[in-house]
Amino acid sequence: MTLTSMCLCLVTRTTATGGREVLLGRKKRGFGAGNVVGLGGHVEAGETPARAAVRELAEESSLVAAEADLRHAARLVFRFPARPDYDQEVAVFLTDRAEGIARECEEIAPSWYPVDGLPLGAVWDDARHWLADVLAGRRVEAEFVFADDNLTVAKADVRGEPVRGTGPGAP
Repeated sequence: MTLTSMCLCLVTRTTATGGREVLLGRKKRGFGAGNVVGLGGHVEAGETPARAAVRELAEESSLVAAEADLRHAARLVFRFPARPDYDQEVAVFLTDRAEGIARECEEIAPSWYPVDGLPLGAVWDDARHWLADVLAGRRVEAEFVFADDNLTVAKADVRGEPVRGTGPGAP
């Protein structure tokens, strides 16, 4: 079965006290409702994953980012043996340049979370395996196989490497 192409856009900022925060959102409806998630969604026909990430960020938070300011940070593959139609490949982008004020939409209630205090008890099970690494500046390639409940990671294969460079979000 073909993987559905998805994207996430993780926006970070530095607080007045020098800490770092990331914009995540509580999913209000649909698959994963109740979880805290990265902002993103489907890559539409004719769209690049980066373009989709910019569009989804604006739709779900009202924040505006430029494609040129996104850094590809991860490629995640999710397999759901009990529901193969859920299988997906997700391109994760990171930026510290976005304009506007995060606003709630019908699907997501965005909030800023401290990078050193991520809400790991409220995220999808897989995020505990990769989110902190991406926010620490590691490029991640990972594949997750979910259990029959479609919620619990049964198998995780995560590989990461330091990101070198001076672009937005680079360590």
